[in-house]
Amino acid sequence: MRDLIRGKKILITGGTGTLGKALLNEILKYEPRVVRIFSRDEAKQFDLQFDLSEYTNTRYLLGDVRDKERLTRAMEGIDIVFHTAALKHVPSCEYNPFEGVKTNIIGTQNVIEAALYNRVSKVIYTSSDKAISPTNTMGATKLVAERLISAADYYKGSTKTVFTAVRFGNVMGSRGSVIPLFKKQIQAGGPVTVTLAQMTRFMMSLNQAVMLTLEAARRAKGGETFVLKMPVIRLGDLAEIMVEEFAPLCGFRPDEIPVETIGLRPGEKMYEELMTGEEARFAMEFPKMFAIPPSYELKHYTYRDARPAEVKTYRSDEVAPLTKGQLKRLLYAEELLDRRRQSANVINGIRRAN
Repeated sequence: MRDLIRGKKILITGGTGTLGKALLNEILKYEPRVVRIFSRDEAKQFDLQFDLSEYTNTRYLLGDVRDKERLTRAMEGIDIVFHTAALKHVPSCEYNPFEGVKTNIIGTQNVIEAALYNRVSKVIYTSSDKAISPTNTMGATKLVAERLISAADYYKGSTKTVFTAVRFGNVMGSRGSVIPLFKKQIQAGGPVTVTLAQMTRFMMSLNQAVMLTLEAARRAKGGETFVLKMPVIRLGDLAEIMVEEFAPLCGFRPDEIPVETIGLRPGEKMYEELMTGEEARFAMEFPKMFAIPPSYELKHYTYRDARPAEVKTYRSDEVAPLTKGQLKRLLYAEELLDRRRQSANVINGIRRAN
């Protein structure tokens, strides 16, 4: 990874988001020449600049991926672009569909054109499992953006830019995701709102998301989509664990926090897909991920440690979910649950006794 990053000029779009910041922190370990953080949030840039004040190789650029001219200037001299900027929330894009189009589709095309103009070496786009068989606007925009990235590698002509995509599941603990929501609801005394208890989702840690992105950048040959192998969780199990483990830290017994079922929101579905059966016919499998070749031209790339993937549909409702015990251990391992629970139980017991 050091060979990929050391001495290079890096740009991260959406660099103040959850993934963008995590990528930045990991990239800085490998001695890049400079990292440009490109985002539209002035306050978050100010906070990040304060947190990383010891680094002299970071630059903070205000801008929006909807603005191609600004992107083109931001990419001058850049070697690698990590494109993480997006509108990611299903209900938000469902109620504001063209805003999703402008950021996720037009913004991605702007990144492509700016990269080609500046002859960037590599562009890595972060997609979503909601791009597979999409039933909502957000997923549809992510699907189109994946296709734009793949096609760019085809029509780039003599430019040597390598375009590739990584397809994520749900990133545990990311801003706006269900775990921070559950925590806020528990702190307020409930209720914890669950879409449907039997809903299944592919789940990955933030560290896994970062490593997949960097590994894709290292392996990319052009036009592929990389997909991490991820465990499946049941939403009802996650809610129960969060109540059991987090409520005592907030001064509540678990049985004091009600859990309410609210039903599917517009555009949501009961399961997600990582890869279609058609994609699996041509995909290559690594120990921890898959590589799907570009659909416009089924290139048969040769990778180390890879073999043809099993031909099937990779759906979350067709995979055995983690048990509650396994899920609890994963949440603690990722520090999404606090190990002070035992002491909190003791303190709360004393309070009630008094």
